[in-house]
Amino acid sequence: MADPGRRFDDLMNFVYDPATLLVAFDRVAGNRGARTAGVDGLTVADVEEQIGVPGFLDDLRAQLKTGAFRPLPVRERKIPKPGGSGKSVRAVKVRLTWRAGRRPAPQQGGSMADGKASWSLQGGQA
Repeated sequence: MADPGRRFDDLMNFVYDPATLLVAFDRVAGNRGARTAGVDGLTVADVEEQIGVPGFLDDLRAQLKTGAFRPLPVRERKIPKPGGSGKSVRAVKVRLTWRAGRRPAPQQGGSMADGKASWSLQGGQA
């Protein structure tokens, strides 16, 4: 049986892997919300043009590895639609980190290509 204390370490190693962060950035950049700035005032285009994706991802990776990353508050925005519900707008770094953690990781019996692989903090297929 695997050491339960190591499961989180393995997940974190996966989350801040440069390839994982790059795929997560591409997915965040492809979302409709990519043009919307979070509480930090940055859009995906701002990151690409002003900071540069490699530098942005290197900084985020360093923050994740050292435990210094702290998610910024969420910006609430009202959207005119039936029911008048609001929308939460997260900062690009927060969206990117969330997406990196949501990307399936290979497990026994699965591969990234077959779409069946996933991770779970409880073990087994999620």
